[in-house]
Amino acid sequence: MGRRSERLSKQAMLASDLAGEGDVIQVVSRAFDVLRCFEGHEARLGNLEISNRCGLPRSTVSRLTHTLTRMGQLVYLPRDQKYRIGPSAVAMSTSMMRGLQLRNLIRLRLQDVAEQLPGTVGFVIPDRFHLVYLEFARAANALGLHESTGSRIAMVSTAAGHAYTAALDEDVGDALLLEMEREIPEGAKLLRPRIENNRRFLREHGYVVACGLWSPHINGLAVPLWSPQYQTFVVVTIGLLSAMYDEKRLHKEVAPRLLELGAAIGSLLEGADGIFSNRLERKTLPVPARNNKIIKTEDTNDLEAGARRPRPARSVRARDGRR
Repeated sequence: MGRRSERLSKQAMLASDLAGEGDVIQVVSRAFDVLRCFEGHEARLGNLEISNRCGLPRSTVSRLTHTLTRMGQLVYLPRDQKYRIGPSAVAMSTSMMRGLQLRNLIRLRLQDVAEQLPGTVGFVIPDRFHLVYLEFARAANALGLHESTGSRIAMVSTAAGHAYTAALDEDVGDALLLEMEREIPEGAKLLRPRIENNRRFLREHGYVVACGLWSPHINGLAVPLWSPQYQTFVVVTIGLLSAMYDEKRLHKEVAPRLLELGAAIGSLLEGADGIFSNRLERKTLPVPARNNKIIKTEDTNDLEAGARRPRPARSVRARDGRR
């Protein structure tokens, strides 16, 4: 049992599971699909709304919401004939509130960059086909972006998502893309033609850019960081108005600051307790030659456990679903 659990935890989702060939228990997976529909503690949804959001038959949703209500994960509101997140789900999330001091320090680092660049800077973790903001910062004069802690963004149409998928081992990334093509085919069309170039660019420069995908008015840049505790990649990302920051300016002015931000956050994460606890692996990512140095990045999150020794800058090799 221990070995099997260790094998499964080596990366967020194994390629075989993503391809639908693994031993995933579908009812459990669907229950989490239902819970993902509730964005925020105040969200109220009926079975039909949940069915439309997660693409499950209404009869299946009805059985799942009944079970989740009995477990305390959801609460039924008779007057509205809808559900909302229950006390058990809230209690489970309280562990994420530990380590607030560290998260405040991370937020300060994000804010330092946001004060220099008029955009929204975020620290995100993956959740199936989306990424979720754990922390964010925004300049007072930032326009066009209004993400906040807990906001979900699509992988296929954001710089953060493209950086995350580019950082995955190729077989894992390809399996994830195949799953996207089955479940969100229109969205996957944005990622498919760009994934190889994203992988190459990440290997050479340590970051990924995406211009005008989420919105024609927004350009983004993102740096992925390997997280030993969560056994997946987390991402530092920024979105800026395209009218102010075209792709050339992203590379010249924004990339060095985001790479430095990744290094700063990595330093904060090392040896920290709480949500970003334990010692962290130091993973090196190449930096553009003009900087003439290597930025060493680390990462962690309640997605991490343990630490590994530093690897050289060319550790862009496939292992356990990471580069």
